[in-house]
Amino acid sequence: MSFARYIARGELARALDLMARGRVAYAPRREADAVVFRPRAEGEEPLLARATVPPKGIIFPQSERLFAFIREKDPNDPGHTTVRLDATADIPPALIFGGRPCDARGFHIFDRVYLNGPHRDPYYAARRDATVVVTLACAKPCATCFCHWTGCGPADTTGSDILMTPVEGGFVAQAVTPRGQDVLEGASLPEAGADRVTAAEAVHTATLSALEAQNPAPDLSTTPRRLRERFDDSGFWRAMSDKCLACGACTYLCPTCYCFNITDENDGGDGMRGRRLRSWDNCMSSLFTREASGHNPRMGKALRLRNRVGHKFSYYPDLHEGIVSCNGCGRCITGCPVSVDIREMVVRATEPSEETPNA
Repeated sequence: MSFARYIARGELARALDLMARGRVAYAPRREADAVVFRPRAEGEEPLLARATVPPKGIIFPQSERLFAFIREKDPNDPGHTTVRLDATADIPPALIFGGRPCDARGFHIFDRVYLNGPHRDPYYAARRDATVVVTLACAKPCATCFCHWTGCGPADTTGSDILMTPVEGGFVAQAVTPRGQDVLEGASLPEAGADRVTAAEAVHTATLSALEAQNPAPDLSTTPRRLRERFDDSGFWRAMSDKCLACGACTYLCPTCYCFNITDENDGGDGMRGRRLRSWDNCMSSLFTREASGHNPRMGKALRLRNRVGHKFSYYPDLHEGIVSCNGCGRCITGCPVSVDIREMVVRATEPSEETPNA
């Protein structure tokens, strides 16, 4: 990352105004007890606190209209109806500021499914292409952080266009992608001298070392296989899910959960106008896998929890070159009302059991 600019701490709001010209800027804002991403007004001083929720909803909205439909009867043949679709979408250019590296890496997990899979998703692609991601490197980890377990880290650049690192007196903004460089060049910010770039790199190294020293990462190289072997260990999954409420908070707070549901809704009583919506879905819900026949292969919450953990640490890695579909942000731990800890499940699932011979 050779292209870098310096932003003095007192100039941060102005720098964001310059970087976000022509874009809707989203930044963390405190609302009651939560820190959430909201559109930022010009000149507004951004909050640097870690957000309670990830910014994934900006690119993958919690609910979005895919298209509207209008049924029209043929006046010459009332029994014949045609359907007209309106798929126009207003997607303004955007800039996300203040997410952490684990948040930006979440978009990389999405990219592999919605951009690089066998079917490119046009709705996600349009928002992803229109959005610049400016990430703030972590100065210190939270107690629930475990990003270094998953291939991420407090200064990871995956999924970001610009990485900002706090240094004495301000921030070093380093371009990660050509788009990020264009944004920094267009903002006409002062160059970061070699000493400041070196300081930023030192912060990267020191932060990662501190995190590893605080909470050493276990060896998860055998985890995908061990989770497959645990698949039929019903006693283990019942024990792991005993206190789970199946509320789904973990999925909604997760930067890498990408499941959705499709619904058609009428806009009037005559049923002639309506819209098709895509909304986040939740694999911990008992309705998630209910089939049209009424049969549900995952009625028990133990089976649904098994699927959630298995998807992130086994099924996804098997399909995506060993990449784990979890960034270790820890929000599922802090947001769980009964403190279910995915770290405990992953570690215990990897240990030998009576049902599963030690391989």
